[in-house]
Amino acid sequence: MAITAAMVKELRDSTGAGMMDAKKALTENAGDMEAAVDWLRTKGLAKAAKKSGRTAAEGLVAVKVEGGQGVAVEVNSETDFVAKNAEFQEMVSDIASAAMGVDDVEALGGVTVGSGKPVSEMITDKIATIGENMSLRRMAKLSGDSVVSYVHNAATDGMGKIGVLVALSGDNEAFGKQVAMHVAAVNPASLSADDLDPELVEREKSVLTEQARESGKPEQVIEKMIEGRMKKFLGEVTLLGQSFVVNPDLTVGAAAKEAGVEILGFTRLEVGEGIEKKEENFAEEVAAQLGN
Repeated sequence: MAITAAMVKELRDSTGAGMMDAKKALTENAGDMEAAVDWLRTKGLAKAAKKSGRTAAEGLVAVKVEGGQGVAVEVNSETDFVAKNAEFQEMVSDIASAAMGVDDVEALGGVTVGSGKPVSEMITDKIATIGENMSLRRMAKLSGDSVVSYVHNAATDGMGKIGVLVALSGDNEAFGKQVAMHVAAVNPASLSADDLDPELVEREKSVLTEQARESGKPEQVIEKMIEGRMKKFLGEVTLLGQSFVVNPDLTVGAAAKEAGVEILGFTRLEVGEGIEKKEENFAEEVAAQLGN
């Protein structure tokens, strides 16, 4: 069967494959369009696997809120350029919508989305068509009487570099938005002292104890010093104890009481947080490609 330019264009448009790959796929499968798509997908999966070792530390965090439930999802790419790609953004939005129905990122990978494919397979297909490694890294869910979201450095509606959710007992969206912006800016370690990692508390107490003992003051004075410094530390790292950015004269906890609500929890996801990025030397990279 003769392979026409129109056939090649149709296959390229539906798969995102290159011209020569599309033509070869049609030739190998006697012009059968569906078989050619499957052939390209098979080759695409092989390409995706090769890309899986590359660091994906860019991308987007998407947030969705429905009633008293909210979800935040981080999907990574290798470059910020891809994060600005409408096709990538549409995929992230679909993943965030699917996340409303599951409780963890492992389950999310198996959820079938609008394309009729599981999320994990949809990502693999995008790796092949866009040409960068991508990964579904993490998700977080919150519930309450109301959940408020905020996106910092938004790339488009509902997604950007930092996504925040705040769950409230009571309904005060304006105050919830202020708290979400506070969380984005200040990045508290936990809601309250009770939620702090015990290892973090002990490590800080140990440091503060050594500092106090170096003062050479009596033991009872040292104990008071440690107590005061730990109180200051807890106020600095816990959301309820922090000075509210909107009104520094109040703690966030005191501001919540004035607003007639209780803050039940928060989550803050920042793109690439904790991922070690490989530093590239552009000049060396170009030289290597030129064979110098």
